Amino acid sequence: MVPPNLQPLIENRKHPGPWPGWTPGVEQDQAPGNERDAYLLQFELHDGLQGIGFGDRAGWKIGCTTPVMQKFMSIDHPCSGGVMESRVHFDHFVGAYSDFNRVGVECEIAVTLAADLPPKDTPYVIQDLIPTIQSCRAAMKIVDDRYADYSSLSTEDMIVDDFFQSACVLGPEVMNWQETDLAEIRGRTMINGTEIGSGQGADIMGHPLNALAWLANNLIELDRHLLAGEFVLLGSMVECQWLSPGDAVEMQIFGLGQVTAEFAK
Repeated sequence: MVPPNLQPLIENRKHPGPWPGWTPGVEQDQAPGNERDAYLLQFELHDGLQGIGFGDRAGWKIGCTTPVMQKFMSIDHPCSGGVMESRVHFDHFVGAYSDFNRVGVECEIAVTLAADLPPKDTPYVIQDLIPTIQSCRAAMKIVDDRYADYSSLSTEDMIVDDFFQSACVLGPEVMNWQETDLAEIRGRTMINGTEIGSGQGADIMGHPLNALAWLANNLIELDRHLLAGEFVLLGSMVECQWLSPGDAVEMQIFGLGQVTAEFAK
């Protein structure tokens, strides 16, 4: 059974609006006291979203893996969330701006796993991960600021609610991804045909696969682990861009492809 304090968050996913934070009483009493508790509540939230038709958790997103996003959020370490199956789109997304409370986009590299990453004697490092990756691809993370004032919320509060996650757009899989130096790869955000910002793979924790290692190890600490077939969004190379009605967005990851989205008025 989903805890009562998660019901407002579940409703806010169905009908995004400015969530004010935990209300005094039961909700506030059950608010997470630390990040471990926040992640455990997040997993229960995923169960609740599945129960209202969002589908299974298909993958994961990692936030605050680059200096630009850590500065943007005033958080100095990575945080992760789930991506539900019904919110995964491929190549191109068309939606209404009004379907969101305040929609933003982020420029990402996504990896899909070919093997589970179960607990082991030592923490995962890049060398452990390379044989387990099926593909890489360009991706767009679609986030939603569905809060009255996110700056007033704690990191734990945002972790519970999947750290702004709303949806994503995945480009075609690149199976020969090892021919590309992920640390040197460049990505850029285009809005209405104008480049808004750019970054490179090394901005993501020194190497994008360091973010994957962080997630693999963090989930193991939470008695979970990554599974074959899941995808992971490794973090935005470009500062999150908040959109306006009618905006058309393109994310380009040179060497991996591109994805596009339109947010109709």
